[in-house]
Amino acid sequence: MLRVIVRRLLQLVVTLIALSALIFVWLRNLPGGPIEALLGERATPERRALLTKALGYDQPILVQYGKFMSRVVTGDFGNSIRSGDAVTSVIGRAFPATIELAVAALIIAIGIGVPLGYLAARYHGRLLDNLSIAGTLLGISIPIFFLGYLLKDVFTQNVHWFPPSGRLSTGMDNTEVTGFFVLDGLLTREFDVTADALWHLILPAFTLATIPLAVIVRITRASVLDVLNEDYVRTAEAKGLRHRTIRGRHILRNGLLPVVTTIGLQTGALLSGAVLTEKVYNWGGLGTLIYDSISGGRDYPVLQALILLAALVFVVVNLLVDVSYAFIDPRVRVR
Repeated sequence: MLRVIVRRLLQLVVTLIALSALIFVWLRNLPGGPIEALLGERATPERRALLTKALGYDQPILVQYGKFMSRVVTGDFGNSIRSGDAVTSVIGRAFPATIELAVAALIIAIGIGVPLGYLAARYHGRLLDNLSIAGTLLGISIPIFFLGYLLKDVFTQNVHWFPPSGRLSTGMDNTEVTGFFVLDGLLTREFDVTADALWHLILPAFTLATIPLAVIVRITRASVLDVLNEDYVRTAEAKGLRHRTIRGRHILRNGLLPVVTTIGLQTGALLSGAVLTEKVYNWGGLGTLIYDSISGGRDYPVLQALILLAALVFVVVNLLVDVSYAFIDPRVRVR
């Protein structure tokens, strides 16, 4: 197992280096580039030349990339073009909001998706199965921004069950410890803050969870249907094992491998879906930061760091998925 983890960590390092090189070259070759973003379109050629030399952009691209990577390994991504603050500080302020939203969405998707997919397979061809197929098809086909505005209109404007935007109500006095408002409320015993943060979190999290939820239901259903027809399940039933034992030890455990793989892949989809969800609900996380970095002045240092961060989260989650295979299927440990 240790050999698998070391191999995956080496693959992770190679992936991040290759991605960082691609991003670096891509951003340097965009029309305008960082120099125009800093000086504006009307800068004189002399000012451009001075800034190009001052930033080292007149050096060979390999030299520039080497210097960039030497700073990145120390956590220095430079300063934001828009605010002038360190990129790590800018991202650090937005990071908890997106992680809180993504974790809540993942909990909803897994908590509902796996049991519903199992029940749909167990009652194959019946009403619950047909409803789940129709519901998941609807969940996958609706664009996330349209669903966000639809839910927002119904539940915040018509029935007033949830707040329309933000992470906390106006005037809520909270003590910030980690930036995760739900967790901060528990740590500081400000339970009204936790309740208010959860109240604001439900609707955006459900919006973001719709596509992963639909995919998990479908994969779980298909995987369980495959396992149900295996010889070892019929053998277990013929031996007279209890249904609970057959379901837990023979069906669900063997059917979980493709589901776990899907959950790992859907984590990347959650990060990309967060851009739209955060704009709809004015959430103020990494998605909003990506949008502002692209549309509000081409903030290349922030954009570069955000893409690398998204890639890092994605490969780490998939590393955890690979490690979890060994606990779900003992045969993986001996290969």
